[in-house]
Amino acid sequence: MLSLCIDTAYKYLTCVLIDDDKIIASYSRECFKKQSEEVFNALEEVFDQAGISRKSIDAICVSEGPGSYTGVRIAMTIAKVIGELLPCEVYKISTLRLYAANRNDCMVVMDARANRVYCGIYDGDLVVMDDLAMEIKDIDVGDYKIVGDGSLLGKENDYGDIPVAFLATRHLWEKVDDISYLVPKYLKESETYYR
Repeated sequence: MLSLCIDTAYKYLTCVLIDDDKIIASYSRECFKKQSEEVFNALEEVFDQAGISRKSIDAICVSEGPGSYTGVRIAMTIAKVIGELLPCEVYKISTLRLYAANRNDCMVVMDARANRVYCGIYDGDLVVMDDLAMEIKDIDVGDYKIVGDGSLLGKENDYGDIPVAFLATRHLWEKVDDISYLVPKYLKESETYYR
């Protein structure tokens, strides 16, 4: 199965073509708040690298957030259009789950502004703590490896290799049966955010 994967939810713009169990082309660059300007060039670049037609894809997977409001919507819109036009299967994955990939004992944190972060805790395929928005001061790092914006917690930033993360999490992608229900995951709207 040939899959196109897109992450525009945060600092990076990532487009990846995966053919069964290998990456055949990828583009991943930091371009925070410029994904909408760059995404179509990135898509063209990965299809050119792979030497295949855009109509060849069987599936598309996008990160659903949390993340930048506009950023998340960019990939979602592309997935909906491609899913409708080709048609192809559409999948989604939490942005935090994607960044965790299959790492053990990791806490993924992303800046949510206003002294808050999006946070999720994972141990391999297991979800230890569901994604949520919380105040930085309430985070207990414990023995977890920090992925993402570690600098917010006095650690190193580590975003990993997002193209490889799409491949590593392929078995965790969630199929979207009706693409009209493909909606961004906005944790700021949760009750937790307003405490």
